[in-house]
Formats: sequence, structure tokens, C-alpha cells
Amino acid sequence: MSTRLLAFSGSTRKDSLNSQVLQAAIAGAESVEGCTVTLINLNDYQMPLYNGDDEQATGMPESAQRLLRLFEEHDGLLLASPEYNGFFTPLIKNTFDWMTRTEPDGKVGLRVFKRYPVALVSSSPGLMGGLRSLMMVRMYLGNLGCLVLPEQVAVTGQKMKDGKITDERLEAQVKAIGAGLAEWVGK
Repeated sequence: MSTRLLAFSGSTRKDSLNSQVLQAAIAGAESVEGCTVTLINLNDYQMPLYNGDDEQATGMPESAQRLLRLFEEHDGLLLASPEYNGFFTPLIKNTFDWMTRTEPDGKVGLRVFKRYPVALVSSSPGLMGGLRSLMMVRMYLGNLGCLVLPEQVAVTGQKMKDGKITDERLEAQVKAIGAGLAEWVGK
């Protein structure tokens, strides 16, 4: 049986620490036999800031519909959540806010996230590595109905160099997050 995971970072910066850490989680997931990972960039799914009046006037943006289809085609999500002032990014919040709205066919996008498996990693230049964002995004995704795996890893920017995690033990932990999601979903 094959397992398909979706992966993205809540940062679209060119040299995002979170995109770099996500690569290690992806490697861990792909080390599990039968697992493939689709890495996307949220720049390819741009959505306006959620506004109920806009939703009423134009409905769910086409980009949100395309991303929601990707969620439906995959068995779980690897999410790298940056930390902005102790919270996860507005990009993550806005993306999920739009995808949980009513689709053109009348179905509510929120249905896709009921029991949807998610694994979390983070990185931040600060000493906590984005740990506070993980607590908040875990709560938010839980409110949407996602099953967020209990294990998570936050990597401080001091443990990153040239796009790689420099601490072997920490890198192994991040890889284990990806592998753990793949193994759990595959069961």
C-alpha cells in the first residue's frame, strides 16, 4: 500500500529555515517504504486575506479549491510552522481559513480536515526554535478536526548552517517526525 503525504512550510521566504528543516522531515517520511511526499510552496496557492464579504461575493478562491483537492489526494500533512512573535504565521491561518469555507458545490471544506493526520516541525532564529508556534498551530489544527501527532521538533537557527541541521541528534529527531507520520498513516 502506498502512502502519499503533502508537505509545505508556513513561510514562503526564499531561504526559509522552515523550508530547510522540512526537507529533513520529508527525507524521514520517504525513508518509509511506499511513502511519497508532494512538496508545495504556498506562493503557488495565493489567496486574499479572508473576509466574509469577499467570500459571499465571490466564494472560495480557485487557489483554495486546488489546494483542498491536494489535501483530498494525500493521506497526511507534514507542516513546518515558522514563529512570528510567538505565534504561527498569518499565511497558515489564512490558508486554512479559506479552505474550510463552503465550496462551489455546496460542500464545506472543513469536512476534509476531520481526522486528517498532521505532523509538525518548526525552526526560528530564537533559542526556542519556534516551539511557541507549534503549540498554537497544534491547537488551531485540532479545532479544525485534524489529528496532530504528539511528537514535534523545534530547531533553533543556531543549529542550522547552509540549509542543513548541524546537530545529528536533532536532525534524526526531525527525520523521525516524517517517518512517524508515514508509518502511522500507512497502518
